[in-house]
Amino acid sequence: MREPLVAVGVTLALVVAGAACRSEGASSAPDGGRLKVATTVAPITSIVSNIVGDRADVEGIVPEGTNSHTFEPRPSVAELLSEADVVYMNGLELEEPTKELAEQNLEDGAEVVELGTKAIPEHEYIYDFSFPEEEGKPNPHLWTDPTLAREYAEIVKDDMSDRDPDNADFYAANYEQFADLIDELDAAMREAFATVPQRKLLTYHDAYAYFAETYDWDVIGAIQVSDFEDPTPGEVAGLIDQVEEEEVRAIFGSEVFPSPVLEQIGEEAGVEYVDELRDDDLPGEPGSPEHSWLGLMRVNYITMTEALGGDASALEGVELRNVAPDTAEYPQ
Repeated sequence: MREPLVAVGVTLALVVAGAACRSEGASSAPDGGRLKVATTVAPITSIVSNIVGDRADVEGIVPEGTNSHTFEPRPSVAELLSEADVVYMNGLELEEPTKELAEQNLEDGAEVVELGTKAIPEHEYIYDFSFPEEEGKPNPHLWTDPTLAREYAEIVKDDMSDRDPDNADFYAANYEQFADLIDELDAAMREAFATVPQRKLLTYHDAYAYFAETYDWDVIGAIQVSDFEDPTPGEVAGLIDQVEEEEVRAIFGSEVFPSPVLEQIGEEAGVEYVDELRDDDLPGEPGSPEHSWLGLMRVNYITMTEALGGDASALEGVELRNVAPDTAEYPQ
């Protein structure tokens, strides 16, 4: 199990990126212009934007509300990839069609950087309900664990500093402030979760495996099986029995993956069905503080805590903000 973050008190002070953030910085891109950065899912776009700020052009590829596991990039994405200096994607086989298109279109010197693949060694890959080991694709949802999101941010900081050394101090300062933000969130999560009587998760999309390991939750099941079809009637009956036996208080659906099956399980087991979790669809509108990786984490973990009988006030006290201007373009 990964070492937990050091808990620090939650503050409401607005974090700013300093004087470097308030002025346009020179870029050391190979052609003397600004670096062009492509990203895949929205949480990664948000994390990258917190580090890069206004020193490069950041553009996402995967529209929000899209199943990122089955997403096929539009032909127009090839043009974006042909102009990108770097493509930050999750890896762990989440975005294989996009990776293939990138490898076909990137110019010499441009690279694909798989953040998840770099963040943890292979022996820490998690295989589970929706991602069985025999199929060879590990659970890719590292970003729902803040300790691993910090790893993503550090990889971006180091990589951007190598590509754009003139702005290395800017990227380093943003990373330090983003790490502080994660420490605040981590402390609030641990305080809130300590009030939850039973940390048992039954969800539709299996997006919380790494989070569960770090924060001592028990993922008892996921409705979405590895082929993204509904489970069999026998599997549904087994989950109903498990919910009843373990006295689970609530089960969780996803706004991106509506699940009549999960609602049925809630009704038959007599527990609350909460259809509000988000996996990679950021809340709020682009440009708002809610529309961020932090906003996604905060709304999900408040939802879980409250539905399972805990006190989410510590999480509610975390101020939503970015540490650098979010100038990224999020596709619709």
